[in-house]
Amino acid sequence: MRNFLKLKKNRSFDYKPRYYKGEGSPFKIEHKLDRYRSTAQNQRGLKNKVTTAFEDLKTEGDRNMKIRFLVIVAVLVLIFLYIIDFDLSIFYTS
Repeated sequence: MRNFLKLKKNRSFDYKPRYYKGEGSPFKIEHKLDRYRSTAQNQRGLKNKVTTAFEDLKTEGDRNMKIRFLVIVAVLVLIFLYIIDFDLSIFYTS
């Protein structure tokens, strides 16, 4: 009866990757884009992350990238409208 009340302990293993030759720990999880942000070093807490994200949005980006993005979105919208058989005659009044 005494063993019934005790919980089993999880096993712990000391695993080290054999062929990993990178920097730091291979098990550390970080966002892929955090190292490219301007103030990624002193981000602690959700509020600081949100404020730095808004600051990054305010900075100007590459103009060619914005134009390319708008063209891709426009093409996708036109393809979607073609697929659902959108009719432009609803905008004309006769």
